[in-house]
Amino acid sequence: MRLPRIGLTALITILATIVNVDLGFPGLGQFIQNPRAKIPSSQVLAQTPDSRKAEADRLIEQGIEQYRTSQFEAALQSWQQALIIYREIKDRLGERNALNNLGIAYYSLGDYTKAIEYQQQSLAIAREIKDRRGEGQSLGNLGNAYHALGEYAKAIDYQQQSLAIAREIKDRLGEGESLGSLGLAYSSLGEYAKAIEYHQQHLAISREIKDRFGEGAALGNLGNAYHSLRDYAKAIEYQQQSLAIAREIKDRRGEGQSLGNLGNAYYSLGDYAKAIDYQQQRLAITREIKDRRGEGQSLSNLGNAYYSLGDYAKGIEYYQQTLAIVREIGDKNWEGLVLNILAFALQKLRERSDNVEADIPIQQSAEVDIPIQQGAEADRLFQQGIQQYQTSQFEAALQSWQQALIIYREIKDRPGEGNALGNLGEAYRNLGDYAKAIEYQQQRLAIAREIKDRQGEGYALGNLGNAYNSLGDYAKAIDYYQQSLAISREIKDRLGEGQSLGNLGAAYRSLGDYAKAIEYHQQHLAISREIKDRLGQGQSLSNLGNAYYSLGDYAKAIEYQQQRLAIAREIKDRLGEGHSLGSLGLAYQDLGDYVQAIEYHQQSLAIAREIKDRLGEGTSLGHLGAAYYSLGDYPKAIDYQQQRLAIAREIKDCQGEGASLGGLGNAYYSLGDYAIAIDYQQQRLAIAREIKDRKGEGASLSGLGNAYYSLGDYAKAIEYYQQDLAIAREIKNRQGEGQSLNNLGLALFKSSNLPEAEKTLRAGIETWESQRERLGNNDAYKVSIFEEQARTYRTLQQVLIAQNNPNAALEVAERGRARAFVELLRQRNATTSDSANSPLAPPTLEQLQQIAKQQNATLVEYSIIYNDFKIKGKEEWKESELYIWVIKPTGEITFRKTDLKPLWQQQNTSLAELVTMSRESIGVRSRGLGAVAKVDDATQTNRLQQLYQILIQPIADLLPTNPEARVIFIPQSSLFLVPFPALKDEQGKYLIEKHTILTSPSIQVLELTRKQRENLPPLTKGGTGGVNLVVGNPTMPSVPPYPGEKPQQLAPLPGAEEEAKAIAPLLNTQPLIGNQATESAVKQLLPKARIIHLATHGLLDDIRGIGSAIALTPDSSSSPLAKGGQEGGNGLLTAEEILDLKLNAELVVLSACDTGRGRITGDGVVGLSRSLISAGVSSVIVSLWSVPDAPTASLMTEFYNNIQQRQLDKAQALRQAMLTTMKQHPNPKNWAAFTLIGEAK
Repeated sequence: MRLPRIGLTALITILATIVNVDLGFPGLGQFIQNPRAKIPSSQVLAQTPDSRKAEADRLIEQGIEQYRTSQFEAALQSWQQALIIYREIKDRLGERNALNNLGIAYYSLGDYTKAIEYQQQSLAIAREIKDRRGEGQSLGNLGNAYHALGEYAKAIDYQQQSLAIAREIKDRLGEGESLGSLGLAYSSLGEYAKAIEYHQQHLAISREIKDRFGEGAALGNLGNAYHSLRDYAKAIEYQQQSLAIAREIKDRRGEGQSLGNLGNAYYSLGDYAKAIDYQQQRLAITREIKDRRGEGQSLSNLGNAYYSLGDYAKGIEYYQQTLAIVREIGDKNWEGLVLNILAFALQKLRERSDNVEADIPIQQSAEVDIPIQQGAEADRLFQQGIQQYQTSQFEAALQSWQQALIIYREIKDRPGEGNALGNLGEAYRNLGDYAKAIEYQQQRLAIAREIKDRQGEGYALGNLGNAYNSLGDYAKAIDYYQQSLAISREIKDRLGEGQSLGNLGAAYRSLGDYAKAIEYHQQHLAISREIKDRLGQGQSLSNLGNAYYSLGDYAKAIEYQQQRLAIAREIKDRLGEGHSLGSLGLAYQDLGDYVQAIEYHQQSLAIAREIKDRLGEGTSLGHLGAAYYSLGDYPKAIDYQQQRLAIAREIKDCQGEGASLGGLGNAYYSLGDYAIAIDYQQQRLAIAREIKDRKGEGASLSGLGNAYYSLGDYAKAIEYYQQDLAIAREIKNRQGEGQSLNNLGLALFKSSNLPEAEKTLRAGIETWESQRERLGNNDAYKVSIFEEQARTYRTLQQVLIAQNNPNAALEVAERGRARAFVELLRQRNATTSDSANSPLAPPTLEQLQQIAKQQNATLVEYSIIYNDFKIKGKEEWKESELYIWVIKPTGEITFRKTDLKPLWQQQNTSLAELVTMSRESIGVRSRGLGAVAKVDDATQTNRLQQLYQILIQPIADLLPTNPEARVIFIPQSSLFLVPFPALKDEQGKYLIEKHTILTSPSIQVLELTRKQRENLPPLTKGGTGGVNLVVGNPTMPSVPPYPGEKPQQLAPLPGAEEEAKAIAPLLNTQPLIGNQATESAVKQLLPKARIIHLATHGLLDDIRGIGSAIALTPDSSSSPLAKGGQEGGNGLLTAEEILDLKLNAELVVLSACDTGRGRITGDGVVGLSRSLISAGVSSVIVSLWSVPDAPTASLMTEFYNNIQQRQLDKAQALRQAMLTTMKQHPNPKNWAAFTLIGEAK
């Protein structure tokens, strides 16, 4: 089968850095409670006879009163006059205090450079006169000023010095204030966990020294930290406590701040009515205490609330009042911001109604110079671009940022210029113009390096990585992400570090290196949890889900996406919510649950439309198209892809346009309309080449190759596949390279170029195996990715058979099955770490022959071959032939094949369906069905004989005539479910009557289980020689019927209890029944046991999302299993937990339910038997269906008697037990279910 490279792409969160300057909402930017300004007062006011000093002290006090009512200019004048007097009379302490207060005044006016200048002078005097308290105050105030300048490292340095002095002089009040200031600095760095830690220390000290003012401030700052983390419930809780204290101690300013912060929290929650109520209360207090700055903040926040409600007129009214106050207190920076938001609100008002006067007067202050006005306009355009970008209006955002860029360059605002360039680069990336994206990011990088903006440099490098990632140049993307990561770690930017790790994970996922991807996403998740970044947690959980989706581990993918969905809803991240729903849709789509998938995609689409996310809307439409494509509803698939195409063209999303054209091409391809399919793929190819999207180009070439292949134009197909292969190799896409080699090999095979086809397919196998090597020892990952890779092995078998080389085809057939299982077993059996980690050499013919000799058995290996067939003008992938190899104990190899085409050509069925029908004819219920309708004996015989004709008759003459000689079947795919003992020949004899039967996932597994058996000490006569373990009918655990549903207790098995009681004496042991069979008790005994018999429920891998598991009694301390989670002692011994055990048993019998089943993959059956053998067991007996109680007990008792009394080996003992049971219970349902896997002895 061709691998179409058309597939669904899970929603990857590539964390692009859009610089979001929150210009229009200045009030919200100032809700952090500033550290108390360290203004000395009482010590300055001490009276002396000297009238000049008294005058200076009076001026200091006057300035303090003016400062408290936000008359900062007046306070400046008072303190300047006091400074002159102190200097005249040479009062150094007074001079220090005046300089300190002047620094604070300039800080409040936003002139941080002057604030620093005065605090430095104050600090010098404090050190000169050995005033340690004053030194600490000046250091703290210097820290505040550098904090305001955004120089957080310097701010932290000064606050740490201030803290050291406070601790040295045992100034607990000063210590608390310094801790609070450090908390604010770390908040600004995004290190909220550290910030919270410092605020908690401040709170503890304040409570210890009964500083109610400090306690209120610490609670307020804790609230602000949680606000930044989007944990608004906690933020409100802390602000309410802060408010209560402020009211208790009659701190009207603090009360106002708490009310304002509560307003901000409710604003962030979208509860604008409550936000307005709290801001109105704060406004009243600020007016009462003449706090003009606080009044301005309240007015600004009220303006924001009304703006968000769409009441622009009222918003403008409040902004106008804010502007008057800002001009009065002389804060030029704030004035520019208010002018900006006023202009923005006016524009919105004009857009709403033509009747609004075009020019509501906004008088520009003469003192606001042209650069400030221009800067405000640039900032407005910048913010406007962000809003446009967030609603996928990329063209409009481009225009806004281009205009902003021109202004920033004109006024020589280098940081603004860099931010605009970075955002332009991201806009071009989203439009699919990757060359331009890279150009702009390079410019941004140059500016960041020039102005020594290390954080901006890291962002630019990350965005360059995003651009190259979109181009499919993953090596370059990873290089840039690594550089970005190094900077984040150097400057201790934990948020940026997490984003870089997430981006690295996404790049490695694209490369198919899922182990590395998961490792990086786990690191991102750990950092996000550490710094309490809920948005980052959601993104990393989503990306983990995407990685597991790519591995085919849909249960884990769904689990992670559900966690991300919960966080997105909690923090009201509608964009993230939509992405999670889309990813859940993809997982359910691949599980074949298309109804659920479509439901999730519809929800994702609804959110995208609600938040006006046109890009997301297009993506959701594309996913709906893909879901209907999978359902075979091609007209609907085409309709959705057409809608996606229209949106992509409207918003100039080139990548989306290409993807939808590819989706349309695929739909028409499946309809058999190859000409239209080619046309769409050609259009997609043109776009991919124009925007330099190498990955998209490869996918288009692959689609074109598929179309020409189906037209029978193999020369053209080969040409396109070769181009696709070249691109995959160029961009180091190993997954794509493997797919391309598979497709090319198939086309070469069809064109009869057999040597070249063989060479190409062998190269494909090398590619797949190198990819598996990168997964290290992670068995689950290897199993997941092998299903797709197995196709290349099957195609190579066809090529070798066509070249009349069946022995080489056998080597490939063996090489292509149970690879992950073989690697896992070899790793477990390795004597040294070197041998465990060395690459696994492919099996040779000689080795396979040697294994047959060592087993003294006839080995039968099956391989189902598929081909493309034209049916009603459309190409379909159908079973073509069954390859069968027989290796005799002498080493002689014979190849036979069976034509499977008549099954679907004449009988409208398939081999897989025939297996299912044969099982149903026995009376076996299919998964998810109710009771099976009674089937007459003739139908049962007919179906079992038909299976015999296909599987056994072609090789019957090669099988041993001695019924005690062993035959080991190596099934594939659906053949793992075949009841081989019950197959009937033309004379009506069952296969078990003629042969002793075993099964194995591969020939190599037989060799490895033999070695495990040899490593165990032999059993003594009677099957003893170690502890034996028998478990029957535990008190059943509760499990959810389906993922997410309420757990329900499994049904008891009273028959299994009787069986255990009957068998235990034969094994010289006491059975564990009911409450005795706890998970912890059984786990403790398992490693010591030599024979283990478990008569209990076996759960299967693909229903509940909990993996295969053995049901035991939950430990009393455990909680019930919920939503697919697994807790120790919950009564479910899972396949994963078994893998972690070191077992020394030479036989495990799982006698209840269909314990032999599991998830059938390209690696064989992934279930309980696989885990048990991997854990050290050499032989396992499992059941392919649930056998009634009476025949089970009879067969098992006979089996153990055969081992104990008759000294038979396990394979012969099982055969004889079946033959005995058959006499009393003739229906195969009662005796044919049990199969022995592994060693016969």
